Amino acid sequence: MRFAKPLLVLAMATTALLSFATQANESVQLGPRPFFLVDDMPSGDLKTALKQCENGPFSKSDFSIGHRGAPLQFPEHTKESYEAGARMGAGILECDVTFTKDKELVCRHAQCDLHTTTNILATPLAEKCSVKPDYNSATPFKNVKCCTSDITLAEFKTLQGKMDAGNPNAKTLAEYLDSTANWRTDLYSGRGTLVTHAESIELFKKLGVKMTPELKTPEVPMPFDGFSQRQYATKLIAEYIRAGVRPRNVFPQSFLYDDIKHWLARHPRYGRRAVFLESTDSPADIPAAMARIATAKADGVNIIAPPTWALVTLDANKKIVPSEYAKAIKAAGLDIITWSLERSGLLKNGGGYYYQSIRDGIKTDGDMMVLVDVLAKDVGVLGIFSDWPATTTYYANCMGLK
Repeated sequence: MRFAKPLLVLAMATTALLSFATQANESVQLGPRPFFLVDDMPSGDLKTALKQCENGPFSKSDFSIGHRGAPLQFPEHTKESYEAGARMGAGILECDVTFTKDKELVCRHAQCDLHTTTNILATPLAEKCSVKPDYNSATPFKNVKCCTSDITLAEFKTLQGKMDAGNPNAKTLAEYLDSTANWRTDLYSGRGTLVTHAESIELFKKLGVKMTPELKTPEVPMPFDGFSQRQYATKLIAEYIRAGVRPRNVFPQSFLYDDIKHWLARHPRYGRRAVFLESTDSPADIPAAMARIATAKADGVNIIAPPTWALVTLDANKKIVPSEYAKAIKAAGLDIITWSLERSGLLKNGGGYYYQSIRDGIKTDGDMMVLVDVLAKDVGVLGIFSDWPATTTYYANCMGLK
């Protein structure tokens, strides 16, 4: 019986490990959308290959990155949105990181988006907004602006997330709030639990996913009440260190190149995983972006993340192919992550801003899978941000991408 206690400890440890493994690799549920897209594809070898995978089984993949969770249908950066993204097989989830008045880090896409992503205007906290509604105007919400830095963490936690929308020409609060895009839904907006950055880390650990926090470019003057951009960047990494998250499980992001350089110098193990987000807003920005590639490589940057449209173009036969910019990044030996799929409506209608570069080559919305295939096989991206991760999860599982 002298071996009973060690055996009991071993059994308990084994049970704990199995429990974590089960939690991290629980059955992935994709829902109907990926199957709809595959069915909608033009006939061909890719459609045939993807159809053969429709019976699964499906599991998480790092190729599938939950952009703000699953905000095609759930309020972004909420507990519910993150859980939905993980359930759809996203192997990595994103918390865009902003800060409150008392300098606590929280998950919001922008420093000043509370008026469109939460119910703040329907609460007494509207009085604390940087630019309050002007009810003496015919359009009281024309210039409204509510920032996380307008309120304390305790006040932030009283708010509820909603679908990202707001009608600046609305005449009433109800009209302003009732403005969700027709390609989204309010069906799952009845509960939108806001989370801090630290809470997102613990949630992501529980969900068994990797993490990609984006340090936002503040829309308020920095330093903010003595809080500098460098302190902001340092605090983000410190919360992963405090939570015991290994650098290999974190991909910190920023559009500000100085943030990337700071992480490389101050926290090199995390910095080597940092993602430099390229702010290419139009084709006119591509030459400057191409010129930055060599500098990034020389400085030790390993991953660049341009938007999807910048990585693809159409050839003479209107076939989707890698852009010269994409080829240049790969030729420099840098890895690529790209954003964001399923963000702006029907692909066959142009998909808004993100798909204009290939609009003339799109026949059906199923060409979404053709775009994913080109990004994966021809461009060679590590992963794709999506507002509905089930789509990229389906592709990744079918093509054996972990």
